[in-house]
Amino acid sequence: MTYRIFKDKMAGSVMAALTMAAILLVVVMAVELCVKSAPILRHYSLWTLLTESHWKPMKGEFGFLPFLAGTFWCTVVAIVLALPVSLFMAVYLTEYARPRLRAYAYPLLDILAGLPSVIYGVWGSLLIVPWISHTVAPLVGKQSSGYTVLAGGIVLGVMILPLLISLFMELFANVGNDLREASTALGATRWQTVKHVVLRQSAPGMMAAIVLALSRTMGETIAVLMVCGNLVIVPSSLLDACYPIPALIANNYGEMLSVPMYESALMLAAFLLFILVVLMNIGSRIILKRVRS
Repeated sequence: MTYRIFKDKMAGSVMAALTMAAILLVVVMAVELCVKSAPILRHYSLWTLLTESHWKPMKGEFGFLPFLAGTFWCTVVAIVLALPVSLFMAVYLTEYARPRLRAYAYPLLDILAGLPSVIYGVWGSLLIVPWISHTVAPLVGKQSSGYTVLAGGIVLGVMILPLLISLFMELFANVGNDLREASTALGATRWQTVKHVVLRQSAPGMMAAIVLALSRTMGETIAVLMVCGNLVIVPSSLLDACYPIPALIANNYGEMLSVPMYESALMLAAFLLFILVVLMNIGSRIILKRVRS
């Protein structure tokens, strides 16, 4: 009996230690990025860095506005394209599709979710970029190389589709059948049951899933690097090129670090991305708390 109690206490201690180690890792990452970013913050104000649009490291000009704008544009376009598609696909597969179709859909979604991001980048370069250049841009009376915000948003939207669909399907499947049966017994149609019962019961979990997908899009590197054009400009339309923060870090880290403040500037870019993701997660927690209360 004493040995069993000892094992139980040891298991609890080990799990507590692992939990604290995971939390400490996040804190260490934040502190390290903050320390590495300190040199540039001692020479320039944070407001100047965030609002300036000139990026000329050789001249000591470090304006992060184009990169923040590029990250924001790509993330918004991706979630606007992916959210309705993933939601309706998840509703269909969970509530309307036959079991045989669902049996094929699950492994296919797992395969799509497991594909390396470079494959999505190649697909975007070969199909999406020419389509935008030869079809979409002329349709609206513009000329474009195809390496645009729209291309980045489409590629990122396709990348997060499997993640969102899988999470939504799991949430919908966890809604009790007794609630569906009660709704049907009251005369509701299948769609009314989905709309007023399934979606409402799954709303908190859906919010968390959307935040997870947003974090994925904001941190994606290779795919956006291949299709966004990587021009240091503030996009004014979907057919403009952009330069998201992850692409900036991937393109430049390890090169030109002898330039004064260059490494610190890149570390600040990583720190800004870290802060954005943390703030989004905190915001989602606040929203979830209000929804549940």
